[in-house]
Amino acid sequence: MSQSNDPGHFFQTDSSLSETARRAAKSKNSKGNPVKLPSKILAVAADPHDHALVYVAEAAGTVKRINPEAEKKVVATYTGPEAPLTSIAVSHKSGTLFAGCWDKTIWSWDVKSRRPGHRFRGHADFVKAVVVFTLQGRELLVSGSQDATIIVWDAATGERLHILKGHTRGILALALDPLEYDAAKEEVIVFSAGSDREIRRWRVGVDAAKEVKEGPCPIIAHETSVDAIHFDSDGDLWTASADKSAKCLSRSRHWEEDSSFEHPDYARDVAVDEEGGWVITACRNEEVRVWEKGSGKLHHIFEGHFDEVTALVLLEGQRVVSVSIDGTVRTWSLKAQELAKAIKEAEDEKAGKVEEKVEEKKEGLMTLEEEEELAALMEDSD
Repeated sequence: MSQSNDPGHFFQTDSSLSETARRAAKSKNSKGNPVKLPSKILAVAADPHDHALVYVAEAAGTVKRINPEAEKKVVATYTGPEAPLTSIAVSHKSGTLFAGCWDKTIWSWDVKSRRPGHRFRGHADFVKAVVVFTLQGRELLVSGSQDATIIVWDAATGERLHILKGHTRGILALALDPLEYDAAKEEVIVFSAGSDREIRRWRVGVDAAKEVKEGPCPIIAHETSVDAIHFDSDGDLWTASADKSAKCLSRSRHWEEDSSFEHPDYARDVAVDEEGGWVITACRNEEVRVWEKGSGKLHHIFEGHFDEVTALVLLEGQRVVSVSIDGTVRTWSLKAQELAKAIKEAEDEKAGKVEEKVEEKKEGLMTLEEEEELAALMEDSD
């Protein structure tokens, strides 16, 4: 056990102290042009009103509107909660920001004025996922909770419309089926996923809501918790799981696995850049991976975060934004030229580290003359 007079080091093992030192050293890097915030970041969402901006949810209970490319990074801050915020949804129609919270409620704010709006109460545990959409002229908010229930709300009034049950454990992700969505229709299809490894489908309308029973029910594609679900433009479903994989589930084959991307640790999120043909994944081991969508081959790893990467969002211009427990927001380019440059820099950095290790090893070795001198001294001592 290391000896230290620093109270922060009391009762820590050598390995934990080494890990703290490693992260402290890595935190100094500027990869991905980091925007540094004061607390852990648990979620990120694109701004539907300005494609250069994102919203991030912090464990400190605030939502921040961020412009990663501007000199002034934090555009606005939304406050009120005193518990971690886990998820974000932004209404394009009403300009309302919604955030799921550990305090079992969903908070809301007017985006422009930053004034708090309705606070949605009804769940019995942490709210882990939220999605908002317009249907027949009304705006509906759907929330999923650790209490294993889904609640459908009237977003304008805060009225609770429906409670949906089927999952046996906490719900971690929600996604609106884009191919089934038409604001003029009476209902939409919402997918949910959670800690029970199940993916379920729900037919949601203003007057009624129920589970979809046609086809596989539930959809089982992973061995354990499903942390994220997203659709691509073809309507295929992309998933990220604590079983250390991200997968594509084919709509045309009734949600059977089409491809799988294996990770060294939990896969936390997945995004698809269809312009470049890339699949981007977030991993608990601090890395953002870029895969070739067609072949499934790992193309590049962005290394910059120094703690678990929690979420991703794809922006216009082939940019992906990643957020992390380390409190940073980082932006990575997926354009061919920029990606090639990043790969070359990573190779050069790796080569430099190898050279450093070789030099260190050389410095630690004795010369032949020194070895002979030591042998003579040992003989004299005998």
